[in-house]
Amino acid sequence: MIKKAKKISSHKISQIHSGVLVLENKVVFRGTGIGYQGTATGEVCFNTSLTGYQEIISDPSYAEQIINFTFPHIGNVGTNKEDLESDKIWTKGVIFNSEITSPSNYRSLTNLDFWLKKNKIVGITGLDTRSLTNFIRDKGAPKGTISFSKAGKFNIGKLVNTTIKWSGLKNLDLAEKVTTKKNYIWSGFKTWKKETGYLKNKSNSLHVVAIDYGIKKNILRYFSDFKCKVTIVSCKTNAKEILKLKPNGIFLSNGPGDPAATGKYAIKIIKELIKNTLPIFGICLGHQILALTLGAKTKKMKLGHRGANHPVKNLIKDNVEITSQNHGFEIIRETLPKNISVTHKSLFDDCIEGIKLKNKPIFSVQYHPESNPGPQDSVYLFKEFIKNMEKNAKKKRS
Repeated sequence: MIKKAKKISSHKISQIHSGVLVLENKVVFRGTGIGYQGTATGEVCFNTSLTGYQEIISDPSYAEQIINFTFPHIGNVGTNKEDLESDKIWTKGVIFNSEITSPSNYRSLTNLDFWLKKNKIVGITGLDTRSLTNFIRDKGAPKGTISFSKAGKFNIGKLVNTTIKWSGLKNLDLAEKVTTKKNYIWSGFKTWKKETGYLKNKSNSLHVVAIDYGIKKNILRYFSDFKCKVTIVSCKTNAKEILKLKPNGIFLSNGPGDPAATGKYAIKIIKELIKNTLPIFGICLGHQILALTLGAKTKKMKLGHRGANHPVKNLIKDNVEITSQNHGFEIIRETLPKNISVTHKSLFDDCIEGIKLKNKPIFSVQYHPESNPGPQDSVYLFKEFIKNMEKNAKKKRS
């Protein structure tokens, strides 16, 4: 146990072990607590992105996860109200190498520490994040508990027990937890531009129904860029209700948890939608659920892919895209039916990054073409979906 210091000079505050991270194998990392004072348990993963920490932390796909940032300087551009991927923050905890400095950015409204407190996210800084990353690389993403107490007193045994008892992400359906509780129409804002900020889309030529498994706002913004009206529906909305909305295409969103667990209800819905020959586009969890619907199987990865610098080979165009990724499950290649083509693969570990149904305008990718944060190499996928919807609409008119 760490004894409580009676008198603390300001320059020694950072030396107090007011935060701990306890892993399921009883390894303990000590540091300085930040953000919300409390305790949170989840899967400890690492993200290699150099920028976009606010977008990463607010991504619903990180539900039940604790993010270890490999880049040491997190928080130096502060936070704002615009760079949010979800209205509610689902991330369990964050781990930083260096203390959060005063923000230096013209868009910053509050510092990251205050933002973490406000959103009840437990954080810890001052850890050897490289050592933790190496541990995850060698052993796989562990279960962990992060705790912040200004008093610096922790019951390590109790934290270990809490960690071990947590079920983990396997067989866990989190889509029903993070999905919208009420169907709604996207406000129509486009992607952010430095000169203008967020502009509203004033022209709707196509209608997309997005099934929300934990959708990111920047996906919706890209659809607005391409003049689409987007209706967001809950992940358990049945096919009949979706088709009543008369969409030109169906979008299967990203999200957290085990795709096989979500598939218990999602597969039936998507099967019915496929029968109606509508164009379908899936990202991340949506990609995995589409594969399950078409007859493939998925499995949990040892590490997962999380970062904005992942090279993916486009097997159709024979080029390489640098992509933004966040997933801990993958399609089992050997289980793919013959009517599915693999369109993209990872150049890190050769896992499947994209699929396409051979006889219908249905495709999906494992990574995040909405590029927030990350490179914009893969925005063309939105354009392909738009073309599929336009072709389908033209057929119906003729």
